[in-house]
Amino acid sequence: MLNNGKLIPLLFIGFLSMVTAACASVTVQNPVGSPTPEIPAYDVSEATVSSTRSKDVEGCGDPFEGIETSFRQTFWLERTNFCKHSVDLSEIFTGNPVPDAIPAIDKPVFESVKDAGEWLGEDWPVMLFEIDGDVRAYPLAILIWHEIVNDMVAGEPVAVTFCPLCNATIAFRRTLDDGQVLDFGTSGNLRNSDLVMYDRQTFSWWQQFTGEAIVGDLTGTMLDILPSQIIAWSDFKASHPDGKVLSRDTGAVRDYGVNPYAGYDSINSSPFFPVEGEDERLLPMERVVAIDIEDVTIAYPFSRLEDVRVVNDEVAGISIIVLWQSGTVSAFGNNGPDTGSTGVFSREVEGQTLTFVAKADGFEDQETGTRWNLLGHAVTGPLEGTQLERVISGEHFWFSWAAFKPGTEVRLSL
Repeated sequence: MLNNGKLIPLLFIGFLSMVTAACASVTVQNPVGSPTPEIPAYDVSEATVSSTRSKDVEGCGDPFEGIETSFRQTFWLERTNFCKHSVDLSEIFTGNPVPDAIPAIDKPVFESVKDAGEWLGEDWPVMLFEIDGDVRAYPLAILIWHEIVNDMVAGEPVAVTFCPLCNATIAFRRTLDDGQVLDFGTSGNLRNSDLVMYDRQTFSWWQQFTGEAIVGDLTGTMLDILPSQIIAWSDFKASHPDGKVLSRDTGAVRDYGVNPYAGYDSINSSPFFPVEGEDERLLPMERVVAIDIEDVTIAYPFSRLEDVRVVNDEVAGISIIVLWQSGTVSAFGNNGPDTGSTGVFSREVEGQTLTFVAKADGFEDQETGTRWNLLGHAVTGPLEGTQLERVISGEHFWFSWAAFKPGTEVRLSL
């Protein structure tokens, strides 16, 4: 179990205290799903369990018998079916006893690239997400304070999520196979230091890193993960000058642009909270871009990508390209270090497999001489205007990917 045993930085402790104090009583706005009740203030140490949602459901008895848990609050026991779970309940840790203490954004407001440029730094990271030409940027400077945005993009209900403790930005489709549309909040719980979300329709708990319901009526259900990319603000505005940008008009008072986790991603540090398993092939806080194609999982360390910038690879019979480019700073440092950013795409174009090389001002394929940018756009040359097909990938801390994908191959010889 990873647990560095060091004192949590005082800034982070102060942040948790601030959130807890500010959210003793929280009313969640829920415009896209069923009404959400007010979450009352309560003393967790005195929470009663006399009337529970889980008691005797399906004759399972006491689902907590013989295990230690830190989330036995009345709020969850009256709403969540703990008789159904796919993980050991003792693996779930309470980071904050109040649900939605970190408030999801349920009514996202967007602004123009011009207006967003008044406050966003050129090298600040944003999450690029696009459906059918509806292109949006979600600044991590906002996501780090909210973690979930329940949004509608090109008419599609989606959840844009960011777990700062894992450095995991993941977009999900909120519509299940049966047509039910969910919307999500932060449960205050963690597993393997990763955000545990909950849906406001069934109060099931969801692992953000995998998109799987792990506790509650929907246990075993998987959300569809949608492709996204972390890039520098300068790259977004250059490629999508008419795109939409998540605004700081969130309905909450936060110091957007000031980082509550400053220094968390130091390469020599460890996760704040316990993580099962330890894979010593890389340092826990090493950044990787990782993919899972037909259950073949590969991780590419940033420390190696920075040296080569381009990896032409084959994974599960699919030809892919992994690109790395400098110019994006860490989301965890106020004026932090340049960590770079990545793009992962198929290199099959019109039946031809392209081979890419790095150039001073971007990337070039050897077959046609077309120039490409980090977003997979052909910017000049015979294939100008072509968009490479995105491969779902994620930029994460190594410890988190290794915890959820323990059989991963690490590409060290690139």
